[in-house]
Amino acid sequence: MNPAALFDVSGKTVVVTGGSRGIGLMIAHGFVAAGATVIISSRTAEACEKAAAELSALTTAGAGTCLAHPADLSTAEGLESLTQRVAEVAPRLNVLVNNAGAAWGAPIGEFPDSGFDKVLNVNVKAVFSLTQRLLPQLRSAATAEDPARVINIGSIDGLVVSASDNFSYVASKAAVHMLTRKMAATLASDHITVNALAPGPFPTKMMAHVLGDPELRDAVVERVPLGRVGTPEDIASPAIFLASRAGAYLTGTVIPVDGGISGTR
Repeated sequence: MNPAALFDVSGKTVVVTGGSRGIGLMIAHGFVAAGATVIISSRTAEACEKAAAELSALTTAGAGTCLAHPADLSTAEGLESLTQRVAEVAPRLNVLVNNAGAAWGAPIGEFPDSGFDKVLNVNVKAVFSLTQRLLPQLRSAATAEDPARVINIGSIDGLVVSASDNFSYVASKAAVHMLTRKMAATLASDHITVNALAPGPFPTKMMAHVLGDPELRDAVVERVPLGRVGTPEDIASPAIFLASRAGAYLTGTVIPVDGGISGTR
């Protein structure tokens, strides 16, 4: 048994949605640094192209490369556009990371229907629809010894009750966790594993207004048993684990990556 080989993802082809910033960029960076070919998507073309160029310029030994494909996955056109691009680049897709997401906050008496429609469409429906569309490429890459992998990005907000007025977001992430389990059961016979990561506080745009305020940041950190917010390495590592030989026998799991918040509440 070679410990280094257990976590090797070099040469794999990976799609990361919402890969131009935040957790998606952290995960994409980890895969590129580990030698994978990564296709990132995001709604903003400029941000997507810039992120891909920066990741492709990594000079670490054995680094892979990154390709950009801007797409709005809340639309059928965006889903089809990304599907076609992936088919062109990678007839065999080893890993799909469904990370693109949206959030909405408002008091319960003021929460609009549009806030539910937008968030559930992006966070749940698009996860299912993109996975469904990319099944031919995933099946082509899948073997019993080295399954294709789907990694959905959920949230601890789908595991524990938060103080925020993010009603549609928490509902969507709980749905992602259950959708993960259902897809895992369905696709196991195709040698496709489906797992989810449930991040806690990380330095993302969604958390910027909180982590940028020293008082609010201290309050967040105080809730984390390990006493800090997550780093890029903290979220890239479990994604790489799930995509490697080390994670080949896991499916239907939801892994909290939250410094212990969900496990101690």
